[in-house]
Amino acid sequence: MSISTSDIVVLDSNVLIHWARQDRTGQFLLATYALDQRVDRPLVPTTVEGEVHGLAKHGGWGKAKMERLDDIFGELVRIEAGLPEVIDAYAELYDLDRRGGHNTGQNDMWIAAATKAVGGVLMTCDNDFNWMHSGLVRVEHVEPQK
Repeated sequence: MSISTSDIVVLDSNVLIHWARQDRTGQFLLATYALDQRVDRPLVPTTVEGEVHGLAKHGGWGKAKMERLDDIFGELVRIEAGLPEVIDAYAELYDLDRRGGHNTGQNDMWIAAATKAVGGVLMTCDNDFNWMHSGLVRVEHVEPQK
């Protein structure tokens, strides 16, 4: 674990999905990183909130799981994608992404831009941000638990 209590933590969509599902990975995330107990609450880009709600709706989540998801979002701090700092970071990352031939998805670009703008650590359970490890965006990759 390379996240300290003083780090600003920004959550990727998959982290929130695991947390809301309370699956093994979600339990591991809470036990290891105490996301629900941090003094400085984790941050969530507004694009993530939209994506997670869309995935939940598409997945036919029931009332109890949707309420748990809403409770989780109620404890997080939102980062507005339209902030000038986020837009500037997006432009920089977009340029580097295209020049490097990475073709990162648009939502992932916004998540990374929000993280860069706040100087945070992006917590994710996928490999979509691996190319950014070179100091562009600090990434905490959490391997999904089996």
